[in-house]
Amino acid sequence: MGTQAATTTSRTEVPLRRTDRFYIGGEWVAPSTDSTIDVVDSATEELFFRVAEAQAADVDRAVTAARRAFDEGPWPTLSHTERAGYLSALGEGVRARSADVAQIWSRETGVVHGLAQLMLAAVPREYQFYADLAHTYPFEEPAPEAPRRPFAMLVREPVGVVAAIIPWNGPMGQIAHKIAPALLAGCTVVLKASPEAPGSAYLMAEIAESIGLPAGVLNVVTADREVSELLVRDPRVDKISFTGSTAAGRRIASLCGDRIARYTLELGGKSAAVVLDDVDLERTAATLAAAECHLNGQVCSSLTRIVVSRKRHDALVEALASTFGQVRVGDPFDSSSQMGPLAAERQRTRVLGLIEKGKAEGATLAAGGGRPAHLERGWFVEPTVFGNVDNDSTISREEIFGPVLSVIPAEDEQDAVRIANDTIYGLNASVFTDDVDRALAVARKIRSGTVGHNNFRTDFSIGFGGFKQSGIGREGGKEGLFPYLESKTVILEGTPQGY
Repeated sequence: MGTQAATTTSRTEVPLRRTDRFYIGGEWVAPSTDSTIDVVDSATEELFFRVAEAQAADVDRAVTAARRAFDEGPWPTLSHTERAGYLSALGEGVRARSADVAQIWSRETGVVHGLAQLMLAAVPREYQFYADLAHTYPFEEPAPEAPRRPFAMLVREPVGVVAAIIPWNGPMGQIAHKIAPALLAGCTVVLKASPEAPGSAYLMAEIAESIGLPAGVLNVVTADREVSELLVRDPRVDKISFTGSTAAGRRIASLCGDRIARYTLELGGKSAAVVLDDVDLERTAATLAAAECHLNGQVCSSLTRIVVSRKRHDALVEALASTFGQVRVGDPFDSSSQMGPLAAERQRTRVLGLIEKGKAEGATLAAGGGRPAHLERGWFVEPTVFGNVDNDSTISREEIFGPVLSVIPAEDEQDAVRIANDTIYGLNASVFTDDVDRALAVARKIRSGTVGHNNFRTDFSIGFGGFKQSGIGREGGKEGLFPYLESKTVILEGTPQGY
């Protein structure tokens, strides 16, 4: 394990104005109770700031504001071009506040500050992408001519009021993936922030206020699971857009099914890296180790199941243990750190518990497995590598959401594909080979929403989402706009003006 000073950056002032209130109906409103949520710095275990905790009355008020803005307000009747102007302004607002976002994100969840700054550069582009779609996407188009039908058209209209429920690991990006297409479509939104990381949602509320977004179009509250479920149950909410655990996604889907509400779910993963026999193992190990540093392993699409032929298993485990085990863990604001802490104490406890489960079930611990010796506080976990992992074991089946890699031996390429697909998940995967045609052939056999080549690869500009229990629907790109639209067929006796 690499060593460095055990000190962490001293706490600075929180760059938020009204964390004691909710942003509802275009105003900062007082909460219905004095209940609050402590947001803790994950590297120091010290209080960072407090936010108001929404109760049933607060959620009801937010939904009422969103419903009124959709049913009575101007937002759905604006042109797509007019709404695009607000999207561009939201993106510029994020760009202007990027330093504040990066500071909050690093302190809330432990993401290395330099990486946070790099990743946030993509967020304004997301808003601009959807703003640009206002000019090119066919929200209305004539249907092909048919006998005995004078004129027909397909109209794509907003689905209505959207509850956007975001996770704690990458909140600002997740907000963009949800509210940018929703707002372009003409929907109004209740944004429900995670208790562990509400700062980005509050920043978006401040940005929305600063650009003059019409009242009720974006409403922001923070609540825990029990109160959040009220959003899912509320018949005034037309659609749920959720990112989080598969267990929570199952619950949301069942509740939406009761009232036939629309929903999209971006859920968990247990993604496989299929390492074929022609690829260099040292290079592969370095690539996989670097990818797992991303958000400290707190990524649903992480390549955590590494499937390799039995004859190369030991060599890959040794290479991974050497490379991943030397990752520098420490203060996320220290430029020498490659990995920070996990986001919460309960998350660290869960990850360490699964590591113990891996050892108890017979996997070989090759690196890590505990707290870094040089860090006495903060929710840190050593970069961890297991070898000889059975694909039926707990650490192969359950999403760990921490810096833990499991190497699984396979008999041959066919067996490697079988193992990669032998999971309830299907979010991400990658094929490691020097032969691009072979990579494509194997990629076609893997049941996954994304399959990369020789690295961890996802691309929200195309679309992101999963097969099987990794979710329903897609986020990003044109695919990410579809869930916020309803298709309407209009059949007329004549051709209207302009067509």
